[in-house]
Amino acid sequence: MKRFYLIIAAAALLAACTSVPRDGEHVLHILTIDDVHGAYFDSLYVDSSTRPSLMAVKYYADSVRAADGADNVMLLDAGDCVQGDNAAYYYNYIATGEPHIYPRLSAYLGTDAVAVGNHDVEPGHAVYDRLTREFTKLGIPFLAGNAIRTDNGKPYWPEYKMFKRAGLKVLVLGYTNPNMKAWLDEELWSGMEFVSLVPFVQERVDALKAKLKPDVTIVMAHSGTGYGDGSSLESQGLDLFYSLEGVDFVVCAHDHRPFVKAEEDRCILNAGNRAKFVTHGVLHAIVEGGKVVDKSFEASLIKVDKTKADPAMKEAFQADYEKVKAFTTEPVGVLECELRSDPAIDGMCNLLNLIHTVQLKATGAQLSFAAPLSLGTVVPAGQLIFNDMFKIYAYENQLFVLRLKGSEVKNYLEYSYEPWLNPTKDTRFYNFDSCAGLRYFVDTRKPYGDRVNILSLADGSAFDPAAEYTVAMTSYRASGGGRLLPYGAGVAEDDNRVIAKYPEIRNLIYDYIKENGTVTADMIGDHALLGGWTFMPARSVSHALDPHR
Repeated sequence: MKRFYLIIAAAALLAACTSVPRDGEHVLHILTIDDVHGAYFDSLYVDSSTRPSLMAVKYYADSVRAADGADNVMLLDAGDCVQGDNAAYYYNYIATGEPHIYPRLSAYLGTDAVAVGNHDVEPGHAVYDRLTREFTKLGIPFLAGNAIRTDNGKPYWPEYKMFKRAGLKVLVLGYTNPNMKAWLDEELWSGMEFVSLVPFVQERVDALKAKLKPDVTIVMAHSGTGYGDGSSLESQGLDLFYSLEGVDFVVCAHDHRPFVKAEEDRCILNAGNRAKFVTHGVLHAIVEGGKVVDKSFEASLIKVDKTKADPAMKEAFQADYEKVKAFTTEPVGVLECELRSDPAIDGMCNLLNLIHTVQLKATGAQLSFAAPLSLGTVVPAGQLIFNDMFKIYAYENQLFVLRLKGSEVKNYLEYSYEPWLNPTKDTRFYNFDSCAGLRYFVDTRKPYGDRVNILSLADGSAFDPAAEYTVAMTSYRASGGGRLLPYGAGVAEDDNRVIAKYPEIRNLIYDYIKENGTVTADMIGDHALLGGWTFMPARSVSHALDPHR
């Protein structure tokens, strides 16, 4: 009997996706979110403050559904769903025996499809395979058609799904970041390879449109907007927008830069990050004789009103919220010095000193590379709880140790400091590596290549450009992220220098604080361990860097 009903349901879906649209005007609303990074709840767990969240996205999405008809609205999520917040961490690693919260949230929101982001791959097979199963049970496709299995050449995740909305057949194709190997260690995405979106997506659009005959085609990719010049594997949104034929909407993500643009025959949508915006694309389609003969587009970027969290959704997930809150308010230790990220741009600071100290002590490496992950981070002195670990270290990067020659270390630092001194629109704070274990200064009067002057190792012994040193760094950096290794140090992509791998850096910081109980500025500022660096002449470069860039 169950098989019978499945056959009937499949037949009904097929009929819906192959029916001819009625003549007249059809209006389709496309809402998108992306890079939610754990902003599930409107509360921050530790006080009464509120933030934009999926709860407020629900309020806006329902308002559009109520005004224009739910059958005329689609909600798409372009990925990076399960990293960056206490709730994501809790359901990734702690509550592993329970249904993961994100598929349940997506189902409650009425999300139609979700793309796989690089940070969704970051937790490893155990997490994203579980997510895939749970999304599938709820009828939500988790899409990444360019993640190709190495054993049989087929996609690891589904590539597309057909929908019937606004009386039209809608094809949604989904893809992930093709630059995965620059973000993550291969162990995390074993059994896959990732294909550039150009020209791959055009080939797949052509094949699927010929087979399925959709009225509307949407390409959703966890890739940055970029500049449309083909220069970045990391950001191919505008490359797709300008080059694709037969596509109505391009939905992109990844770079956390809200962006919308509508032209006569297509629309591109990027909602930014952390549920702060929803994009709202509108398609007006004219049908004559059962065929779409004309289309026009509108695009808006809607700021989410954090005060309008959907009360029913809050109530539905209140038990989840209480579990996460209890977990993340657990005491960890005492901090006797404030930690701030902004001073890291201008010199040594307590926040980077803590990260460097942990990296050196956990590995026994001679040197450590680390960067401020964002500006504006402040962790006050006082009692630390687990929630503070996410402020200190926001990402799930593992800690790796590599062997580098002294000359490579020097060239790496030259490359790192260039955007600090000459920021551009592509400058990223998480790529501003400084080095611990050395005593050096950066001469701002000199040209690139001659700025970094290494005086000695931290203990005062000579630094040798020809010698090899053990260097602790993030798995992101060791995989080529930020291009500091390949472009700065000159280490080829296939030249594997990794000699040791350690757990995630946030967990190592947690262990360090728990072990010591109290953290003081002197403990994490030991110059015999860290060495030190400064600009000469002394200057502030942080003023030139826009934290909202």
